Amino acid sequence: MKFLNTMLVGSLVILSGSALAESYEVQMLNTGADGVMVFEPAVLSINPGDSVTFKATNPGHNSESMQGMMPEGAEGWKGGMGQDVTVTFDQDGVYVYQCAPHLMMAMVGVIKVGSGPNLEAIKAAATDKKAAFMMAQDRLDGYLNQL
Repeated sequence: MKFLNTMLVGSLVILSGSALAESYEVQMLNTGADGVMVFEPAVLSINPGDSVTFKATNPGHNSESMQGMMPEGAEGWKGGMGQDVTVTFDQDGVYVYQCAPHLMMAMVGVIKVGSGPNLEAIKAAATDKKAAFMMAQDRLDGYLNQL
């Protein structure tokens, strides 16, 4: 009976933890507050276990993690063109993501999960990544400075 009670309490703790997770939505837009080819909101601060749905509000966009721009060991994602994709973030850290066809237009966004312990490493790596931007070259720096 003690084992059964322990299992019941453990299950309730696990269920209550997942019930506390939040869900967020980021829109993929042709035009928004930060100009053309943007994610809105472009900067999010969330907790481990929270989910973000990247909503294909305008056609011709995707959301995918940028290689080398997330916590060590974190799993990346790659949404299909014009498709919504939902990602659950379990690992603390800063994640930078992109719309692959519009990377040259700096269509990027940033998510800080928990305390974001890798922020300085991401800022350093951003210098190289920005070389691919043909416009809005200061957009990523501006987003990272909001964290």
